[in-house]
Amino acid sequence: MLIAKEEEMQKTYYNPQEVARMLGISKQTLLRYERKRIFPRPKRNPINKRREYTVVDIQRLKQIAGRA
Repeated sequence: MLIAKEEEMQKTYYNPQEVARMLGISKQTLLRYERKRIFPRPKRNPINKRREYTVVDIQRLKQIAGRA
């Protein structure tokens, strides 16, 4: 399991499902927090408009969620 976490942190961008798993919340909760502006909205991929989270974004979300 530790190897999987290290491999995840090697990526440049993460999708909402991966970020929710890292935060210990559901994807629906992540998206709800964004809509309510508890969490800042992530950048979107210019081609397919999907949410993309960076390692810095994930660290910020962990601090907001109190999981840092």
